[in-house]
Amino acid sequence: MQNSVFSRLGGRLRPAGLWRHPGFLRLWWATTVSRFGSEVTLLALPLLAALVLDASPAQMGLLLAAFTAPFLVIGLLVGVWVDRVRRVPLLVFSDLARAALLAAVPVAWEAGWLSMGLVYAVALGVGALTVVFEVASLSLLPALIGREHLVEGNGKLEASRSLAQIGGPGLAGALVGLLGAPLAVLLDAASYVVSATFLKTLNAPDKLRTEPDTPASPRRVLREAGEGLRTVFAHPLLRPLVLCSATNNFSGLVFFAVYVLYMTEDLGLGPTAVGLVFSLGGLGALLGALVAGRASRGFGAGPTMAGAMVLCGLSGMAIPLAVAAPAVALPMVLAAEFGQWFFLVVYRVVEVSVRQTITPDHLQGRVNATERFVVYGVIPIGALLGGFLGEAAGMRVALIAGMLGMLAASMWLLFSPVRSMRS
Repeated sequence: MQNSVFSRLGGRLRPAGLWRHPGFLRLWWATTVSRFGSEVTLLALPLLAALVLDASPAQMGLLLAAFTAPFLVIGLLVGVWVDRVRRVPLLVFSDLARAALLAAVPVAWEAGWLSMGLVYAVALGVGALTVVFEVASLSLLPALIGREHLVEGNGKLEASRSLAQIGGPGLAGALVGLLGAPLAVLLDAASYVVSATFLKTLNAPDKLRTEPDTPASPRRVLREAGEGLRTVFAHPLLRPLVLCSATNNFSGLVFFAVYVLYMTEDLGLGPTAVGLVFSLGGLGALLGALVAGRASRGFGAGPTMAGAMVLCGLSGMAIPLAVAAPAVALPMVLAAEFGQWFFLVVYRVVEVSVRQTITPDHLQGRVNATERFVVYGVIPIGALLGGFLGEAAGMRVALIAGMLGMLAASMWLLFSPVRSMRS
């Protein structure tokens, strides 16, 4: 049946499988290379700060905040920008600008100018440009492949994210060990140039908003950013989806704040075992990306998302219980990590496909930016709460609170029209 479905590309009818879609292939390759670059950056810059600049714990915390703060600070404004300009050139600009910022690190190191201030500035700039890249790529996809292929497309893109999650940190560690942190950052910069090369030849139906030439006064920009917020929170489907994702992210960071300490101190797991846990989570994410489309077609989009969120929360409950069974603690944590990421990515693939499908083209940037603003903006709050709760009441209490919160995230779907949505 699938072979009888066709899409119109370049004036000719071709099979709809996205591996045969030249535009999607360019976007997939660019996104895959870019995500590997992002994973390498997230480890290579902190390793450079620790090994070359002898950074303190407080400085390392500030470095992490510099990576993530742009989602909260500029996220809504990026959405307005994405809806006012052509998205393919914006993606190319984001890649090349990230490459230039990262290339400044080894140049400064060679010249003897490298400092934590420069590293903070690079992390902040790379984080801001990553916000631009993600919002623009999410907003471009529906026009590039058509809404009927979004689940397939997002599944393939999420699979590349999972591969980067599995291989990126190991690649970063190997590059730093082999070449040193500054040269590893230089190779990371080169990855963004490769991504930009794929995107530069992308010929996409890159739609503009209806009034692209309207002057972008500060008041108008704020009004348009507010339109993205109003669209999301007034919509009976978008609102529960964003609130579910935000609740899951917030609770997940409450959990993650003490997760590594719990594994090493309470369960007595060594570095190799902890690394195995995270690697298996990446494998679960990859498999979840591969089966999300089939699950959505078989059970319906709404039941798939709601069921995946319930099972994600239940899977994690084995982690705080593992301390009571030390003989099988590692298998319990491995199974939980695999299950959590598997079900979470099934939810993510279907959720982003639904969001892109029901959002008008001229609002794609602002709606995607609003989702990033809300869902990523709660990350530092959840992390702070998890650390405080673990300190005051114990790590198991923080873990259980995080897991209960992740389970409660499904309530936004179960008590909304999302639950009965079939396609």
